[in-house]
Amino acid sequence: MSFKKTIPCHAILAGVFLLVATRCMANGVSGDIRFGSTELSVETAAGVSIPISVEIAIDNEQRAQGLMNRKSLEDGKGMIFVFDRDQIMSFWMKNTLIPLSIAFISSDGRILEIHDMEPLDLNSTRSNRSARYALEVPQGWFSRAGISVGDHVRLDALLHQT
Repeated sequence: MSFKKTIPCHAILAGVFLLVATRCMANGVSGDIRFGSTELSVETAAGVSIPISVEIAIDNEQRAQGLMNRKSLEDGKGMIFVFDRDQIMSFWMKNTLIPLSIAFISSDGRILEIHDMEPLDLNSTRSNRSARYALEVPQGWFSRAGISVGDHVRLDALLHQT
């Protein structure tokens, strides 16, 4: 003799919703988040202009998602986080799979600090000073490109996007 149990449709739908919601929360995904993009350049103290292609995280949802769940990021590419006012910033690497370097940048584009961050590290990387922007790139790219604290990010293209 076999036993057949009927499960109500609403119970199946609730289970599917719970599974999807749990998976999205675990992956740091909160829907289909899209980022704008632009080309910026960094002017070094030596007068060299270094281009960088960036995605723009301008609202809370975009900033919360950031570079989470990405498997790679090429040199010369990154993400710039835009804030409405100068502030002490704090970033972590939850669900971020690639090593990154982060530059905290003043409202006039001056790079104030550069820090390295390790994948999946839940410790915060805080700016020591108030900044308006944060730029994440592949770990070590700033150094490989000859970019250091005191150099200036040309924000003209970014300001036209926001």
